[in-house]
Amino acid sequence: MLHQMWNVLTQRSGFFMGLAFEHLEISLIAIFIAIIFGGVVGILISEYQRYAKPALGLINFLYTIPSISMLGFLIPFSGIGNATAVIALTVYALLPMVRNTHTGMSNIDEGILEAAKGMGSTRAQILFKIKLPLAMPVIMSGIRNMVTMTIALTGIASFIGAGGLGVAIYRGITTNNGAMTLAGSLLIALLALAMDFILGFVEQRMKVRDRKARKANRILLILVLVIAAALTAGAFWGQKKKDTVHIATKPMTEQYVLGEMLSILIEQETGLNTELTQGVGGGTSNIQPAMEKGEFDIYPEYTGTGWNMVLKKSGIYTEDMFGQLKAGYEEKCGMQWLGMYGFNNTYGLAVRRETAEKYNLRTYSDLKRAAGQLTFGAEYDFFEREDGYDALCKTYGFKFKNTMDMDIGLKYKAIGQKKIDVMNIFTTDGQLSVSDVVVLKDDKNFYPSYSCGNVVRDDVLNEHPELKAVFQKLNGILSDELMAKINYEVETKKKEPKEAAEDFLKSKGLLK
Repeated sequence: MLHQMWNVLTQRSGFFMGLAFEHLEISLIAIFIAIIFGGVVGILISEYQRYAKPALGLINFLYTIPSISMLGFLIPFSGIGNATAVIALTVYALLPMVRNTHTGMSNIDEGILEAAKGMGSTRAQILFKIKLPLAMPVIMSGIRNMVTMTIALTGIASFIGAGGLGVAIYRGITTNNGAMTLAGSLLIALLALAMDFILGFVEQRMKVRDRKARKANRILLILVLVIAAALTAGAFWGQKKKDTVHIATKPMTEQYVLGEMLSILIEQETGLNTELTQGVGGGTSNIQPAMEKGEFDIYPEYTGTGWNMVLKKSGIYTEDMFGQLKAGYEEKCGMQWLGMYGFNNTYGLAVRRETAEKYNLRTYSDLKRAAGQLTFGAEYDFFEREDGYDALCKTYGFKFKNTMDMDIGLKYKAIGQKKIDVMNIFTTDGQLSVSDVVVLKDDKNFYPSYSCGNVVRDDVLNEHPELKAVFQKLNGILSDELMAKINYEVETKKKEPKEAAEDFLKSKGLLK
């Protein structure tokens, strides 16, 4: 594995360097804001002690909120991407900053403060000349802890479409690429250690008191503040570029490939720039609201998902209802379905071969007999979908012994390691052909059709009508078997999604 990780790092050094820069940018912006805001709050509550307990109580409460919950809560207000990640990271960084500032300033020897007052020092002089310098070792300790924690926590930002090394971790998990996951994790650890080393150097510099050292320290401080301010300005004012199409994908192997295909064709055929946000956690539940806000312009979607999750329609979707689906999207969302790829990635249920043989399982109805002794595993949103777990159990009368939520990329590992006995699968899963599982027959035809196409905002089509020609070229170019083969190449043969997309487009004569 270490050899594979090294190969991934050397072969894709540009990719990882870009992610590392994004990771540092997001982290440093949050750290900079937390130092300024948290430092001010810490100073205020140390000067006005009656506000210390409620202020620290509120910050402590925010700190206990799980990071995933915090991100989910912020998305409706600040949307998908880096801004939400920075806000969440800043909230978590506040506690060590505020607490250490308050602790350092509150524990200064009262005798020193009384002596300063007796010598006629003003409150401001006592604060800046005595309290802050004496409290600085404790404050620096808080900053070092906060920086390490923030850099590590930034890895989860990719769940909501933000950048950083979490992209490599999440993509590695989703595409069954352990080397990429390990490489992303290692680089995050190295960044955290490097920043801690730099802060240790700064802390040592602050202990030097001669005039020359103080002058050098001021120059270093100004330089750091300028860099942090530039990063902050770049993040919040360098948003959408003109003539840039924003593409989003779900955290699935085939979606990574489809996203790369869209990006390549749009740039080749139209000359427009594209910005590709891969693997947005939560899939439709997070991408669709971002589409409605104009944060994304295009994303690959599945007809059955759109019918149930977006239009909130009940009942089983079939492709003869596609006209109703298109009309519903146009009326409710101001969006169109274009570029229908031709494959139908519907759900199925799979069990380990030994489980199928032990209980003589061939159909979903057979599974009902054994469900009480088995553990069911699926990705998070399957348990919340209209056509997901509850509806499936109601239709077939399933009552499983346990259920397990997990990332979509971990299901095959979990069933192979006997952590789960039954799992939902997609009919185009690349790992199906190399896993020792049996796909059961849906004898009551529970699952609707999930033909894949692209959802596109009307505003983008009106502004760039040339995009319609691109989507026309995508109609019917993929079958279930072909999509499964491409997924297999990425998940098992470790081909990069972009490489897989390019190879496929070349085979179809679409890549110039």
